[in-house]
Amino acid sequence: MNIRPLGDRVVIKLLASEEVTKSGIVIPDTAKEKSQQGEVVAVGPGRLMDDGTRAVMEVKVGDIIVFAKYTGTEMKLDGVDYMILSSERDVLAIMDK
Repeated sequence: MNIRPLGDRVVIKLLASEEVTKSGIVIPDTAKEKSQQGEVVAVGPGRLMDDGTRAVMEVKVGDIIVFAKYTGTEMKLDGVDYMILSSERDVLAIMDK
């Protein structure tokens, strides 16, 4: 099944959060924070401007991004956790590979 976001929405696959600290301490599931990083899997066509043109999206499929903490809609599809960000403004940064 494919997801095709509308407008300037972005669909990301959530990346797993760290399970072990750098010093070797294992973090239990109850103490883990929700990951704020994900891989872009789909991008909408862009926001519709007042003059009828579309704004160019800065993120593209395959980018690893950092997104705002309390944003988006979580969903699970075929056992994989995804998040749909309501607009490209929720993307804080693109990480270099």
